[in-house]
Amino acid sequence: MWTISGMYFSWTDIDEIHGDQFKKEKPRQTAFSNLLGTEQLASEEPIQTLKLLEIANEPYYWINEANLFSAKTGNEKNGITKAEAKQVANRYMLPDLEIRGIKRIEKVDAHHEYRGRPLPAYEISYKTPQNLKAYVAIENGAFQTVRHRNWRWFDFLWMNHTMDYQGRDNFNTIILRAFSLLGLITVLSGFLLWYISSPTIRKLVKKKRK
Repeated sequence: MWTISGMYFSWTDIDEIHGDQFKKEKPRQTAFSNLLGTEQLASEEPIQTLKLLEIANEPYYWINEANLFSAKTGNEKNGITKAEAKQVANRYMLPDLEIRGIKRIEKVDAHHEYRGRPLPAYEISYKTPQNLKAYVAIENGAFQTVRHRNWRWFDFLWMNHTMDYQGRDNFNTIILRAFSLLGLITVLSGFLLWYISSPTIRKLVKKKRK
């Protein structure tokens, strides 16, 4: 399995695994003007961090990695809608991709393809043979990632390659260590067997004894 997965990793383009072929090279950037100052926002908490985001062609401030405010009205926004999520996805994905459906996901398990990313989120499916899906975070409308058939194969093989059947990213599992040690012992025993059974080695040993 290590050999098969290793060959797959070496022969695949990691950018294609990431789904770059389904995304625009440079998403369109909208120039905004006459935005409100931070003192005009309907926020009572002190501002530690601030990011200007574009959601469905509208400007928003993402405050303290937790709260979303309109940069035009100053009002707080409690997540994005499905329609806005589609617009966010359209900004990043190729224009010829047709959306098949969209659903809200609240939680995922450790094996889900969207594991380790902000929840809740919208899962946007496309009409493609690759079962393409895009994910957009609901809290701030951030485009997260895309997943498709080749990525899922890569993920499956990576899990077996690392032998981490829980989170897929732990290289220090007992199973992996045991198989690594077994592999080393197998290789060394093979060299030893070759050494003691080789006719050439036997002849050299006999000559030295004489």
